[in-house]
Amino acid sequence: MKKDVTIPSKDGGSFSAYLATPETGGPAPTVVVIQEIFGVNAVMRGICDQLAHSGFTAICPDLFWRQEPGIQITDKSEIEWQQAFKLYNGFNVDLGIEDLKATVDYIRADKGSNGKVGALGYCLGGRLAYLMAARSEVDCSVSYYGVGIDEILDEAGNIKKQLLMHIAEKDKFVPLAAQQKILAALNKHNNIEIHVYPDVDHAFAREGGQHYDKEAARQANARTADFLATHLAKAKKAQVGT
Repeated sequence: MKKDVTIPSKDGGSFSAYLATPETGGPAPTVVVIQEIFGVNAVMRGICDQLAHSGFTAICPDLFWRQEPGIQITDKSEIEWQQAFKLYNGFNVDLGIEDLKATVDYIRADKGSNGKVGALGYCLGGRLAYLMAARSEVDCSVSYYGVGIDEILDEAGNIKKQLLMHIAEKDKFVPLAAQQKILAALNKHNNIEIHVYPDVDHAFAREGGQHYDKEAARQANARTADFLATHLAKAKKAQVGT
């Protein structure tokens, strides 16, 4: 089943989220899919659909609702990129984390959830997945090419559950110095697993994107599938990607 749902925020508003549930029915582990800077668009919805096909409940909340609800843009035009960066620059990370926590609470209370919830984020969502590992009660988190993590490494001490990180070696938004800082700080944590993908740029796992790399995406998605299967106690591996 696929539908849009409404989630109450913790400060009195409400926001929408795309929800995809497995056809098998019954309580299932859940993955909160965290958007890129393009909103809850076809790429994010496709990831949710694949997770649902694998037997997971997947939900992707609209984190830009405080600025402009319902954003669904692509990476195909300069105008859309300008709009995406404007939304990114106006985004309040702390409020976004609160909205993600509200999403976790919402889906854990749903009869279709077995209570196990993981976070999976890309780009901006990769940063937020890292912060969800540090600030929330999710059971595990996955970060794809998260931006700005080098600026929030002091949060790592609060990470108690497992975190998987995918880093693009040639990421134009996360330069080598930032990557080295991240690796030096986080490799010492036994519950943080980091993989660096050589010679690929930001968003290497976004199928159809400018920097999509089929082999790197395959490796990262396979690792993510194993990780979710292990830490959300799911026998069947998730199919991740679009």
